[in-house]
Amino acid sequence: MLILENRKFIKTPFTNEQELEQVVIDNYEYIFGPSSVYLPKALIKTGDGSGTIPDGFAIDLSTKQWYIVEAELIHHHVWNHIAPQVSKQVIAAIQPLSKRIIEDLAVTQYQNDNNTKDKFDEQNIKEIDVRKVLGEILNKDPHIGLPIDSISNDLKEWARTLKYNVKLWTISKYVDFNNQNTIAYEFPEEFKPVLDTEEELSKSHNYNEINRYDIWISDLIDQGLIMVGDQLQMDYKPRSGLKTTYEAEVLDDGSLKLLGKVYKSPSFAALAGIQASGSDRKSVNGWTTWKTKDGKLISELREEILLKND
Repeated sequence: MLILENRKFIKTPFTNEQELEQVVIDNYEYIFGPSSVYLPKALIKTGDGSGTIPDGFAIDLSTKQWYIVEAELIHHHVWNHIAPQVSKQVIAAIQPLSKRIIEDLAVTQYQNDNNTKDKFDEQNIKEIDVRKVLGEILNKDPHIGLPIDSISNDLKEWARTLKYNVKLWTISKYVDFNNQNTIAYEFPEEFKPVLDTEEELSKSHNYNEINRYDIWISDLIDQGLIMVGDQLQMDYKPRSGLKTTYEAEVLDDGSLKLLGKVYKSPSFAALAGIQASGSDRKSVNGWTTWKTKDGKLISELREEILLKND
């Protein structure tokens, strides 16, 4: 339950899979990351010509990964519905013709959507190189992205058997107890999946290894990589405007103080600065945005902690 003043929001099932699917489309950056682009569903075929239509495809330009996206409700049976459906989608998606279809979808979106073009520009991908970069990404194995309302043990165990990396994110729906038309959706903090089989496999090779999703700025403080009172810096230039440098103070609990407000998440601190510049962006990866005064990204400091535990 969520409480807002005298209002209570109670956890409620999704009306149907289409509702969850639309919520994912509207908010995909909170799942696949702020540098991701989301492509609409399209018919793709297996080598023998059997057709299937995933809910969509996501391409993360920052990590150079791509996803077959299938929004699911847990009441759909793992073995009778989710497993065979996703298996067919994977087989179809890795076909050369399917990859060309996905590439064409991405190029068309780049040409017609300024938000998509901005994301390519932010990654320093020039227009002449768009197809080349997309081809390189799609030449890699796909990741299976499953936003879902709840996760069962069978779903986890099935995901761990697959050759391809699977990420499971839980999306929850809350409805105002006294006004059924007021709805809130809960998304994972810092894009963190409930299950990431690639991270699990990496961790299984080293018992002491920790997950990058579990590292916070407070851990950087504990490791002596930054100090309480340090000023982290972020530069941002909106499309029409001057570049602004923002400074956020590191507090003793690992929070960041920016523009008079305190943020536990570096991503929301960065977003506050970007929106203060007049941008209407909805998300940003604070780990790859904030730098120390000597120019080191806090994501690089996070990697230092991971290497120490490797």
